[in-house]
Amino acid sequence: MKIAFLSTFYPFRGGISQFNGLIYRELEKHHQVQAYSFTRQYPNILFPGKTQYVTEKDTVDRIPTKRVLDTINPFSYLKTAREIRKFAPDLFLSRYWMPFFAPSHGFVAGRMKSAVRIAILDNVIPHEQRFFDGPLNRYFLKRFDGFVVMSDAVMKDLLSIRPNAPYLRIDHPSYSQFGERKDAQKAKELLGLSQEKKILLFFGIIRDYKGLGVLLDAFAKLDESYHLVIAGESYGSFEKYQKQMDVLGVGDRISLFNEYIPEDEVSNYFSAADVCVLPYLSATQSGITAIAHHFGVPVIVTDVGGLKETVLHEETGLVIEKPDATILAGAIQRYYAEEFKERFSKRLLENQEEDPWDHFVGELLNFYQELKAKKGNVFE
Repeated sequence: MKIAFLSTFYPFRGGISQFNGLIYRELEKHHQVQAYSFTRQYPNILFPGKTQYVTEKDTVDRIPTKRVLDTINPFSYLKTAREIRKFAPDLFLSRYWMPFFAPSHGFVAGRMKSAVRIAILDNVIPHEQRFFDGPLNRYFLKRFDGFVVMSDAVMKDLLSIRPNAPYLRIDHPSYSQFGERKDAQKAKELLGLSQEKKILLFFGIIRDYKGLGVLLDAFAKLDESYHLVIAGESYGSFEKYQKQMDVLGVGDRISLFNEYIPEDEVSNYFSAADVCVLPYLSATQSGITAIAHHFGVPVIVTDVGGLKETVLHEETGLVIEKPDATILAGAIQRYYAEEFKERFSKRLLENQEEDPWDHFVGELLNFYQELKAKKGNVFE
């Protein structure tokens, strides 16, 4: 079978690019796959991070990709559609995580009517909403035959816009490309952390909706035996968080790594951590929980969006009812007081699938066959 996959791939960095690369590698084992990506993903003025691209420091899988699509140049939409039509795919895959991509991906998908068109949805209704999100979402969703969703929250958002949409609901696979868990003592040495402290981890791109401010307020309520590691690049200024740390007087108990974490260094942070804290204000799902699960690190999450769907409360982690500093501090203290780490971690490692990406792709291809049979491979 011939599969065209339009999304972000190497040389673009980030979790979505990594996810796509893992899907690509699994698909190519048995199918002819061609990846298509961007000549320009975001205009620099709209990108809040330091760089969109991998650097010499990054260790990545260099997926062979045809870079043809400029998201803000409509002429490139036509070029991309022509290029993919020449390939004549049986399955056209796309990835959708914000309405910004609706015009370009929706246009290309609209010209793939001879293929089964499936979109993998990370978000439908974005965390930071704008007045034009609704029309753009409707435009995009009308041009696909089926959808893959990885949380009930995204499923509900999809059905609120397109009630009869065919979809596959499947959990986000745990990441496997970051290597194995290291000895905790060695990992702490590499990061310059005390061997005696209780290590909390806040990991990933820093954005307002992820609730770092709530975590800092909660952390200030904990005693000197706790140490917080913040690891990830800030999308936007970190200044307000730095001021909060200064006002709270907790800076000397925080190790800050305000940068994009290369793949080959991710294991250091999770191996050193006792627990990963995700005090999100809003969420659909999080790739961070998938990384934590791979390393057997329990998580404490807020009951927002689809975040709690990845956690068995009091079995693999703790779920708190809302992003509140007092409640979060209490949950962290309980985590240590009741010695949950060993039990939760054991359960996480026991629950791991032997090959989660093989399972994910297998379900995706079964869904493709269902759509193909239902429509007779002729789409309106």
